[in-house]
Amino acid sequence: MKLNSFLSISIVLLGISCKSQQVKLSDIDATKETQTLFQNLNKLKEKGFMMGHQDALAYGVNWRYEEGRSDIKDVTGDYPAVYGCDLGGTETKSENDIDGVPFKKTKKWIKEIYDRGGVTTISWHMNNPFTGKNAWDTTPNSFASILPNGSKHELYKSWLDDAAKFFLSLKGSDGKAVPILYRPFHELTGNWFWWCKNNATPDQFKEGWKFTVDYLKSKGVHNLIYVYNTSMVKSREEFLEYYPGEAYADILSFDNYEYNDPTKDNSFVENNLKLFGVMDEIAKEQNKLIAFAETGYEAIPYDKFWTKTLLESIGNYKISYVLAWRNHGWQEQEKKMHYYAPYKGQVSEKDFIDFFNLKQTLFQKDVTKEKLYK
Repeated sequence: MKLNSFLSISIVLLGISCKSQQVKLSDIDATKETQTLFQNLNKLKEKGFMMGHQDALAYGVNWRYEEGRSDIKDVTGDYPAVYGCDLGGTETKSENDIDGVPFKKTKKWIKEIYDRGGVTTISWHMNNPFTGKNAWDTTPNSFASILPNGSKHELYKSWLDDAAKFFLSLKGSDGKAVPILYRPFHELTGNWFWWCKNNATPDQFKEGWKFTVDYLKSKGVHNLIYVYNTSMVKSREEFLEYYPGEAYADILSFDNYEYNDPTKDNSFVENNLKLFGVMDEIAKEQNKLIAFAETGYEAIPYDKFWTKTLLESIGNYKISYVLAWRNHGWQEQEKKMHYYAPYKGQVSEKDFIDFFNLKQTLFQKDVTKEKLYK
């Protein structure tokens, strides 16, 4: 074979190989910045995973609405790379979200996060449209009510209209729409929300998911990366039972929390590794990303939770991000502390600094260098 022919074939094969590694958004009309973010997140997973925190800029243990503050920043000197917030409250046209955070402040923070190269993820603890009660009301037939021909379908559409206005209002200093990792109907395989699997058949759920995505797109919303999110399941079949299909999801994820003493019970690590294995296999087949969308150990009583329990539960899987839940602080009604990331003086603070210093853990300064939107 002539050398130039060999080189030509090699280049073609290399091109095919590179192409096979490309991830593609489910929204073919996604904005340039949204597509760029998704491609860069795919590349970034080779370097490590982004650390996230819910309501990171809004409040922490013993403080609220202090400009530029975050418990993670207090501990490490840097912000998380991923910031979580919630749409709960838009459906009632409230000025504040489900945790009392003003949406005006949330919009301001999302702009700041985008400007400095961080990533925002949004969930929605949506009220039950069937009963008017909160997200945890699991009255039968609630999910069916939002489907086309359902008794609350028009109401649901009006809620999506408000959500669309919110998403479209998110702009960076450059005037561009801010890309969002949107996690609708989260923890769908649980039994505690009105949209969970105990309240919908697989076909109903898939129909509701597809309608939601298509409706938002019809309203001009093209800055969303859709995150499919289960609670803990233990098989490929369970994970995919309610899955709407690769044309309607971009990131595969699950939520799981540590409830037992990890020095005596290793099930958190073992279960996570098993599910990451399931998701990793599906992600490779479908060119998707995988993530640990919510996790934590309430009040973090184990001083090596980060470098031992959490890190071991991720193993060698190339996940996009992990997000610790919110640092609410003292819960008066339950008479206990409720937080999932360390703060200054907390027992796991030193371990979190060690976790922060690892090469594979990515925080704000790390992702700022990556220019994720360019």
